[in-house]
Amino acid sequence: MPKRPERDIEKGYPRKEFAAKLRRLADAIEAGKAFTIQVAGERLRIPADALFNIEHEREGKVDEIEFQLRWKRE
Repeated sequence: MPKRPERDIEKGYPRKEFAAKLRRLADAIEAGKAFTIQVAGERLRIPADALFNIEHEREGKVDEIEFQLRWKRE
């Protein structure tokens, strides 16, 4: 199996589209199911046993919250 290249991508979404993605993710998490999402042309499957955390960063007058999902690819 070919090695996948490393990535570090950040993509903005309109409010309505972002909310829809969060709803689908929340439904999958609550149901204990895997979640599939496409980011910048690559489909990602997040397994039901992924680890979840929330990160808060502050720099000057800017605050940032990141909802993170972490898993090992099969």
